[in-house]
Amino acid sequence: MVTKIPLVDLMKQKIVLLDGAMGTEIQKLNPQSGDFPDGKDGFNDGLSFTRPEWIKNIHRNYLKAGADCIETNTFGSNKLKLEEYGYGNKTLEFNKKIAELAVDVIKEFSDTPRYVVGSMGPTGFLPSSNDPSLGQIPPEKIREAFEIQAEGLILGGVDALLIETSQDILEVKMAIEACHDAMKKTGKKIPIIANVTLDKYGKMLLGTNIQAAYTTVSDMGISAFGLNCSTGPVEMTPSIQWLNEQNDLPLLVVPNAGMPENQGGKAVYKMTPEDMSKVMRDFLSRYGKVRIIGGCCGTSTEHIALLRKIIDEMQSENKR
Repeated sequence: MVTKIPLVDLMKQKIVLLDGAMGTEIQKLNPQSGDFPDGKDGFNDGLSFTRPEWIKNIHRNYLKAGADCIETNTFGSNKLKLEEYGYGNKTLEFNKKIAELAVDVIKEFSDTPRYVVGSMGPTGFLPSSNDPSLGQIPPEKIREAFEIQAEGLILGGVDALLIETSQDILEVKMAIEACHDAMKKTGKKIPIIANVTLDKYGKMLLGTNIQAAYTTVSDMGISAFGLNCSTGPVEMTPSIQWLNEQNDLPLLVVPNAGMPENQGGKAVYKMTPEDMSKVMRDFLSRYGKVRIIGGCCGTSTEHIALLRKIIDEMQSENKR
C-alpha cells in the first residue's frame, strides 16, 4: 500500500497535478432534462446522485491520465446555490455524499497516492458590490453558505478545500473564515487553497488586482494561493510573475484551454493539449513557487495527460 502524506507536504516534494474540467466533460455526455434531479437542467452537481457513474468515470479518467488530485463535483454546492434548485436544506448531506463518491474512486488506484480536493465555487453574489440584487446580502448568510458546504466536504473525507473561480475578494475572505470554522466544528484540520479568477487585464470582476487580492488573504491561514478559470495560461503570466516574487505561499495555476471564443452562443476553448503543455512547462521552469497545476474550462484528459508528461520529464531532468 502506498503511503499517503499530507497534501501540503506533497507540494514541497513535487509539482502536484490537479484534474481538468468537469463541466465541459459533462456536456460531452449530452445530458437531457431527465438526467438531472427533478428535471432541473444545468444542475451539474446533482448528477452525482442521478448519474453517479458519469461523475465517477470523469474522475476515473482524469486519474488514469495521471492526475494526483480530483476535485469533487461540488462547484455549485454552497447553500445559496443549492437553494436555487430546492436543495439548500440538504447542503451538508449533499456535499458529504459527493465527496464520498470521489473518495471511493481514488481507492481504485494504488500505484501512487491520490487526493480528493473539495471544490467550492462562488455563491453568485458580490458582497463588495452596491448592486441591489447581487450586493445586498448579509455577510453571515454567505459565510453560513460556505461553512455548511465545507463541513460536508470535510465529513466526506476530502484532503483539502479549494475556494475557486472567485470574483469578489470579500467573498473569498468569508469563504476562508467559513472553512476555518468548519474545521473547528469537525475537529479536522486540512489545507485551504484560495483561488481568484482574473480577466485578461489582470483584474477581478470588481476591479481588484492580484496584488490587492493576495495581500488581503495571504495571512489568513491558507496553504496555497492561485489563479484559475477566465483566461488561458498566457494571459495569467504577468500575475504569476508577480506572485512568484512574493515570499509566502506556494502557487496554483489552473487555466482554461485558452481564452473562450463565442461560437453560436457557446464558449469554445481552442488551446490544444500540446500548446497548453508548452506554456505550462515554461511556467514551471521560470516560476519555482508554482507547485500545483491543472486545467479549467475546456481542458480534457488529453490536456492532463500531457501535463503529467511534462511534470515527469522535468522531475527526471532535475535528478540528473
